[in-house]
Amino acid sequence: MRNLLIIADKEIRDGLRNRWVVAMTALLALFALTLAFLGAAPTGVVQVSPLAVVIVSLSSLTIFLLPLIALLLSYDAIVGELDRGTLALLLAYPVARWQVLAGKFLGHLAIIAFATIVGYGAAGVALSVAAGTGTAGWSGFAGLIGAAILLGGAFTAIGYLLSVLVRDRATAGGLAIGVWLLFVLIYDMAVLGLLVADQGRTLTAGAVNLLLLLNPADAFRLLTLTGTPNISVFAGMAGLAEQVRLGPAVLIGALLLWIALPLSVAIALFARRQV
Repeated sequence: MRNLLIIADKEIRDGLRNRWVVAMTALLALFALTLAFLGAAPTGVVQVSPLAVVIVSLSSLTIFLLPLIALLLSYDAIVGELDRGTLALLLAYPVARWQVLAGKFLGHLAIIAFATIVGYGAAGVALSVAAGTGTAGWSGFAGLIGAAILLGGAFTAIGYLLSVLVRDRATAGGLAIGVWLLFVLIYDMAVLGLLVADQGRTLTAGAVNLLLLLNPADAFRLLTLTGTPNISVFAGMAGLAEQVRLGPAVLIGALLLWIALPLSVAIALFARRQV
């Protein structure tokens, strides 16, 4: 455990030195504050909770922004060290390879968690002070932050897998962008096209559920937008929530699995890799 914490601390220090922590926190806070005040502006007319509007807006922002940040943070975690010649030096210390990779992951996950909590939390506090939202709906907002951290962890683990698979940073960077495009943009369009083409003839509800769980971005979207009735109705997800019937426990489990599986495969491959 001590080795894990030392390596995680090193990654956090590197993030501070390279301005990753500051940049991520500032970027998330800027977008969150903008969405909080511009998105909640019409709620006085339509009688919608300002916090519900913010949760829906931040969910959409998170799906596009956080996976990209996580992949850019992690894609060169191993291959970058290899290119710089520091990986062999690191492995010369009395530390297991799985500890190196797991410690790095914990450090990067801590950076994502800090940036998300501070960035989104600043927007929540500012909205509470300005609009007087009270305490209602804050459980959904806290759930959004927790789900966002899990989503960031899932794409960080995928970034580590890419970093172990390839031999140069350019290839890892290209694959990271490709993975982001696949899960955030292409996958949902392909599933929608499949559903339209099938017209309900062969695809059952269970098959659709499985397709949604095979994308961490979709699992995050369902978790944050269908968890409470008020948010699901405002987000236009109430009908989907009735059809999908995937509870929070299943969706959280899917996100945790999206963290565990890529990270486990990356650790197994890294243990056999020649340095």
